[in-house]
Amino acid sequence: MARSRFDVCLDEVLRHEGGYADHPSDPGGATNLGITHKTLARWRKVSPWWKLPKTAVKELQRAEAARIYRASYWDRSHAGRLPPGLDLALFDFAVNSGPDRAIRTLQAELGVAADGQVGPLTLDAVETHARRSGLGSLIEALCNRRLAFLNRLSTFPVFGRGWTARVAAVRTAALATAKASPTSSSTNWRSVMDILNGYKTYIVAILMLLAGLAQLLGVDLPALDGNSAGHLVMEALAVLFLRKGLKGDIGRA
Repeated sequence: MARSRFDVCLDEVLRHEGGYADHPSDPGGATNLGITHKTLARWRKVSPWWKLPKTAVKELQRAEAARIYRASYWDRSHAGRLPPGLDLALFDFAVNSGPDRAIRTLQAELGVAADGQVGPLTLDAVETHARRSGLGSLIEALCNRRLAFLNRLSTFPVFGRGWTARVAAVRTAALATAKASPTSSSTNWRSVMDILNGYKTYIVAILMLLAGLAQLLGVDLPALDGNSAGHLVMEALAVLFLRKGLKGDIGRA
């Protein structure tokens, strides 16, 4: 049975998070498997959060950590609705810096309203960007923005080297996944189909015009019995001019 994208992406996240740590310069405090003291307390509904002993953080198991990651980061950022590769880049960003910041950064790159919610507009913008410029360029841009944000943090001198290495590793893994994804291999074909779809009226009209001209020249087209050459030519020209007129009216509206 194939593993889910969540499981695959979680492996990559946990490869960077490691085990228990309680660095004095880390604002998250006691952390295990990337889950902070405060996050675990919130998950277990302990309030105020400091009433949860640090030993609970130290004893945290992967199964429970995975449930927290799925609910609080994967589902919250809607990574499962994103193309393979971009899902990892956004998910790891969300884990490292919070889902809201990760989503808003992606939206800023896409040029849509940065409201921190992944909805139809954001998803459509992702698809459009991937179709026009390739998914890899979006992954690159998101990772670049993430690294720029990290560089501005006051704790960068302490944790910057590790953060930079992490972003580089996630970038590489995400790009490799996007390149190998079947959705990426069909992007160019979808672009061609989109272009043809926009000109389908012209294509039909030109075919009608050619068929009419062929009949005028004496070429026998059995499939067009009952349709006079002159009639076909006139219909084709009417379609072409009507299409052009409609486009002009819409452009001026």
